Amino acid sequence: MKKIYKWIIGIIIALIVIFSATFFIVKNKEYQPSAAAQTAATNSSIVNNTIKFQGDDQKPMVIFYPGALVEPKSYSIWAKKVAQAGYSVYIVRFPLDLAILQSNAASRVQKNHDYVIGGHSLGGTMASRYAKNHSQHLKGVFFLASYPEKKGDLHETEVPVLSLTATNDGVLNHTNYNKAKKFLPNNTIYQQISGGNHAGFGSYGKQRGDKKASISNKKQQNLISKLLINWLNHSISE
Repeated sequence: MKKIYKWIIGIIIALIVIFSATFFIVKNKEYQPSAAAQTAATNSSIVNNTIKFQGDDQKPMVIFYPGALVEPKSYSIWAKKVAQAGYSVYIVRFPLDLAILQSNAASRVQKNHDYVIGGHSLGGTMASRYAKNHSQHLKGVFFLASYPEKKGDLHETEVPVLSLTATNDGVLNHTNYNKAKKFLPNNTIYQQISGGNHAGFGSYGKQRGDKKASISNKKQQNLISKLLINWLNHSISE
C-alpha cells in the first residue's frame, strides 16, 4: 500500500509540475497589448470573464475571439470605436488564450441575444464553429485574417459574412485561405487592407513570421473599425 501511495503522490506532483511549466511557457509567449490598447481598454468592463465595450444593447452584440496567444485587450482600440458606433463588443477570454480550448465560450455572454461573431486568425476559425452550431440568433460572421474549416462550414448560411485581410500579412496561410472559400457563402464580402499586416488586426507589437506593415498600427486600427462599422450598419439587421 505504501508503494502505491507513493506512486500516486509522485504522479500527482509530476502532473502539477508539467501543468505549471506549460502554463508559464505559454504565458511567456503571449502577445501583450500596446500602451494604446491598454488605454482604450480603460473604457471597458468585465462581464463573465469577458471584456465588454458598451454600445446599444438593443442592437445585436458583437462577440470576438482573439488570435492564439494574444491577450484580449490587444483588440481594444477598434473594439472601442465599434462600441461608440452603437454595437456592444464582447472580447472573449480563453484558457491560456487559445480559442481551440473552449470554442463555445461565446455562450457565456450570448445567451438568447441576437449576435454577430468574429475572430482573428485561429480565433476566427473557432468563431465559425460556434456560429455553425448556434444559428438561431446569429446575425453575421466576420473574419480578420482568418477562415473557417469543415467544422465551421458556413456556405449554406443566410447571414452576412465579411472577410478582412491585409496585403503584408506574413502569418496567414494564403493557400488554405483560398481553399476555405468553399466553406463561405457566395455573397461573402472580401476586403483587403493595403499595407496592413497580421499583427495589425490587434495592437500588440511584432508577431513571429509576420511581414512589416507599411502603414501604422493606428491607421490599420482605424481602417478595421471603419470597415466593420460600415458592414454592421449596412448588412446586419436588428
